[in-house]
Amino acid sequence: MLSTKKRPFSMIGLLVSSALLTVPAMSQAADCQTVKFSDVGWTDITATTAVTSEILKGLGYQTKTQLLSVPVTYTTLANKDIDVFLGNWMPTMEGDVRKYIDNGSVDSIKANLKGAKYTLAVPDYVYDAGVKSFQDLHKFADKFHKSIYGLEPGNDGNRLIQKMFTDPSLSLKGFKLVESSEAGMLSQLSRAVRKKQWIVFLGWEPHPMNTNFSIRYLSGGDEYFGPDFGGATVYTNVRKDYLTECPNVGHLLKNMTFTLDMENKIMNSILNEGKKPAEAAHAWLAAHQSDWSGWLGDVNTIDGKPGLAAVEQYLSK
Repeated sequence: MLSTKKRPFSMIGLLVSSALLTVPAMSQAADCQTVKFSDVGWTDITATTAVTSEILKGLGYQTKTQLLSVPVTYTTLANKDIDVFLGNWMPTMEGDVRKYIDNGSVDSIKANLKGAKYTLAVPDYVYDAGVKSFQDLHKFADKFHKSIYGLEPGNDGNRLIQKMFTDPSLSLKGFKLVESSEAGMLSQLSRAVRKKQWIVFLGWEPHPMNTNFSIRYLSGGDEYFGPDFGGATVYTNVRKDYLTECPNVGHLLKNMTFTLDMENKIMNSILNEGKKPAEAAHAWLAAHQSDWSGWLGDVNTIDGKPGLAAVEQYLSK
C-alpha cells in the first residue's frame, strides 16, 4: 500500500510511477494472448471453434473453450468472462441475444455461415406415412408417444417447442419435450430408425445426420423456426470492446466465413471417424489451404509477423 506521507521526488519515484502507468496496457495485451470461446455442445460449433482455435494457435495465441448453454453463453459474454461465440443461429436465437445486442454488452460482427436450416424433422418412413408438416403431428400422437426430442436444457429450439405446445392450432396438448444432448438425441434417432419406430426431433444442417439418416424436414413451422424449413444464418458474436482491445484477432474473426461442405466434413471426422475436434480441424485446414488463406490477408502473428506463413508452418508439423 502506498504511504500517504509526502516523500521527496526521486528517480525511484519516477520509475515506480512509470511502471504503474504501464500496468493497464500490459494487462490489456495479456488479455488478448488467450482467446476464450464458448461451445454450446453442438458439433457444428465445436467444428468452427476448433478451426478458429487452430488458426489462432498458428498465430501464436493460446485458446480456451468452455462448454456452456446458450443462456449462460450470453451472460458470460456480457460479463466479459469469454470473448467469442461462433454459434449465434438466427432467427431462432433472437430471444437469447437481442437484449445483449441492444444494451451493447455483446456485438454481432458478421454472418459466418449462410444456408443453414433448423427445424423439426422425421425419418423418411414417418414422412411417407403422412407426417409432412407441424400440423400433422397431433394426428399421430400415440405413435410419437406424445414426445418431441430436443437438445440440451436452455436450448433455443427447446424453448420454441415448448411454445408450440400452447398453440391451439397445432393441437399438441399432452405432448412433452424430451431434453437431451446432441449425442443423446442422435442416439435415440439411431435406435428409432433401426427399429422403424416413430420419432420427431430437432434437426439441422450442416450436420452428418443429413447423410447418415434418411430424414425429412417438416413444413408449417415458419412461425416458430422461420421460413424455408427453418432457414438460418449463423453469426459471430464477441464481448463488448473486444474488437478494439484485440484488433488483430478481430481482423481474423471479421474475415472468417464457413461453408456447409466444410462443416459437414469436419463434423463427420469428429462424429464418425472418432477424431478429436482439434485433430479434425487441423487435418481439414492442412488439406484445404485455398479455402482459408484469404482469412489471413491483414492478420499477423501475436508478435507482428505475417500470419499466413506462420499458420502454414504450424499446419505442416
